[in-house]
Amino acid sequence: MADDEGRKNGDNTGRPKPPVEFQFKPGNPGRPKGARNKLGEAFLEDMLADWEANGPTAIREVRETKPDAYLKVVASILPRDLNVNINQTDHLTDEQLVERIRSLDAAIRPFLDAEGEGRLAGNAGPATAH
Repeated sequence: MADDEGRKNGDNTGRPKPPVEFQFKPGNPGRPKGARNKLGEAFLEDMLADWEANGPTAIREVRETKPDAYLKVVASILPRDLNVNINQTDHLTDEQLVERIRSLDAAIRPFLDAEGEGRLAGNAGPATAH
């Protein structure tokens, strides 16, 4: 700095004050209690009414015209920790598990035997029950 005055930070630093007419005054607490809640409740009521009238149609339209947005919505409403238990044998006793293995072995035995004989290569194997 050329002169020794230094910086003139003085009164004009930080956030500016709002005009006097918008500053809080004694006896005027600001926003009435519950005003924000009332606005939020009114908004949610309006959204619910619109949803009940147009929700399924809107979902269908978004799914057909914007599948990427549709998938984002689906993913956003799924729980973060999705625990999918597909093991249907947790509740079985050891004896029940052994019985299930034996019945599965009996069901696939004809196919394994036919494959060993080479009959399944030309689709001339035994007919299936399903």
